[in-house]
Amino acid sequence: MRIIPAIDIIEGKCVRLTKGDYNTKKVYNENPLEVAKMFEASGIEYLHLVDLDGAKAKHIVNYKVLEQIATKTKLKIDFGGGLKADEDLHIAFNSGARQITGGSIAVKDPETFENWVSKYGSEKIILGADSNAGKIAIAGWQENSSEDVIPFIKEYQKKGIQYVICTDISKDGMLEGPSFELYDEIISACTNSSQGQSIKLIASGGISHIDELPRLIELGCEGVIIGKAIYEDRISLKQLEKFV
Repeated sequence: MRIIPAIDIIEGKCVRLTKGDYNTKKVYNENPLEVAKMFEASGIEYLHLVDLDGAKAKHIVNYKVLEQIATKTKLKIDFGGGLKADEDLHIAFNSGARQITGGSIAVKDPETFENWVSKYGSEKIILGADSNAGKIAIAGWQENSSEDVIPFIKEYQKKGIQYVICTDISKDGMLEGPSFELYDEIISACTNSSQGQSIKLIASGGISHIDELPRLIELGCEGVIIGKAIYEDRISLKQLEKFV
């Protein structure tokens, strides 16, 4: 299972929110590159970089931070937040993203999102399927859609999507453990697909203890995104180093 630390960006700074609420913003470091280098020094290979300003503005904003981390580390970055148009994607990939995550766009403009999958390939496009009480949340988690999580993922699996990041918003930033049941349901439902292949599910939200990681492996998660647990010293980089 891939270990993927998260850096969320507001005004160029490394922050964390609780349940996606911008009013809960806590700045952990003024310099995201410093944080990324720390991850890299611990043997981490992957990074989940979220442009929270972009999510609000509905277009890419913090691409300079992406560019800086991409050019000054060897981390393989997946980038999300506010990617709504072809131009946003072009900027993200040009700035060094290995993969991008599309959430709201997959609900509101499926045609554009499907075009991205066709154009860039399913290795590069991750479906963001963030869940609030079983429904897909959109617009930086400020709105709920009418889409149920599992049918939504299954539909996109038919269209070629391989990678899915699923955050249970009720767990996000709470440090109370991830949504094991939800991930179990998703993996079970998406394994018996007509293509006979399982989805590559990346768990996100609520990770609070190193002992939760083996359970996620057991469920079949392909990756796990860890944010606040690292910043609040619940999980040390030393522990992750051993795990990696």
